[in-house]
Amino acid sequence: MHPQSQQSSFSFTVGTRLEETTDRPDGQGRRHGRTGVISTPHGQIATPAFIPVGTKATVKSVLPESMKDLGAQALLANAYHLYLQPGPDILDEAGGLGAFMNWPGPTFTDSGGFQVMSLGSGFKKVINMDVPSGSEAAGADDRVAAGKERLAHIDDDGVWFKSHLNGDRHRFSPEISMQVQHQLGADVMFAFDELTTLMNSRGYQEESLERTRLWAERCIAEHERLSKERSHRPYQALFGVIQGAQYEDLRRKASQDLGSMNFDGFGIGGALEKENLGTILGWCSEELPEDKPRHLLGISEPDDLFTGIENGADTFDCVSPTRVARNSAFYTPDGRWNLSNARFRRDFTPLVEGCDCYTCTNYTRAYIHHLFKAKEMVSATLISIHNERFVVRMVDDARAAIADGTFYELKAEVLGRYYASAPAR
Repeated sequence: MHPQSQQSSFSFTVGTRLEETTDRPDGQGRRHGRTGVISTPHGQIATPAFIPVGTKATVKSVLPESMKDLGAQALLANAYHLYLQPGPDILDEAGGLGAFMNWPGPTFTDSGGFQVMSLGSGFKKVINMDVPSGSEAAGADDRVAAGKERLAHIDDDGVWFKSHLNGDRHRFSPEISMQVQHQLGADVMFAFDELTTLMNSRGYQEESLERTRLWAERCIAEHERLSKERSHRPYQALFGVIQGAQYEDLRRKASQDLGSMNFDGFGIGGALEKENLGTILGWCSEELPEDKPRHLLGISEPDDLFTGIENGADTFDCVSPTRVARNSAFYTPDGRWNLSNARFRRDFTPLVEGCDCYTCTNYTRAYIHHLFKAKEMVSATLISIHNERFVVRMVDDARAAIADGTFYELKAEVLGRYYASAPAR
């Protein structure tokens, strides 16, 4: 068991449940949405909440102080990237991720599994998820991106992989992932799992799910050992990761198996088609313990966020708000627009009228358009601040709507307006 002095520093309390406040208009399925509070050694997170991503201990182009000002409650960093550079020992010596990056609030780190697998198969930032299971292209268990070599090799004990930085060979296992993440010192960390894609065969999905289950047991054992050894540091919560692609029996089995283990919460990830997101999340929510938080990995589009909240996700993370910002795209209530479009050259209004973010309070579309055309780096900073604020606020509004019984009205209003037209992008 976890040391009691550490265990008490992490908890999750369920607040208002969606079914207590409103009826689901479509009459379909059970409602799993809820509000809650995650308590960590570095503060509380009111849920549902969007957790911006600071991959390498920084949200790209944005200061930690700006993230705090725009309302971010926590930040998520990447164990794979921080392991390679600057190294987990550096963060440990600095006092942990938050102290290292001057972020005072709660922090998350993922296990590094996604990057090891995706970079290992040559797909870089995104694993190809656009092939439906059951199609002729599915079942390609060894597929590698065109023109790339496989940089990762999986066995039952762990993964051998080559660094994308310099080609050096490294080993990740459940134990090593736990050791790395304990040194990184985040409030919440994730168990090491194997990520599959929709191109993997049913047989391989089953094999991978069993491998991830066994890895989860090893992660817990190593986590408990390290928690006792490092009892002078604040307790770090450990979340198990639910895989199983689009197969109901595999998702339910993974949720049952990991749900019975001594995890503090759960991440839901892996391969799925967008239209099946709510259904799959519902399967998992029905099987996982009600009193533990659920984190939906890699989600930030408005329709996905509302689907995730409705079906039981408590927290979300995604790099998209800053990634699209670096390509001059900004979010508005009427959709996502591209600021490099010539029509903004003489537009002296904020990115969004009425938005209270730093960018909209102080700068115009015309000015930021100019910055992009002039290739000035601050252009990405200003749009990133706005985009992160937009997504954080959207989830905050959904949380408030669950509490006051207007969730479905808010969902219809927000999504109806956002997807009503297809503005230039």
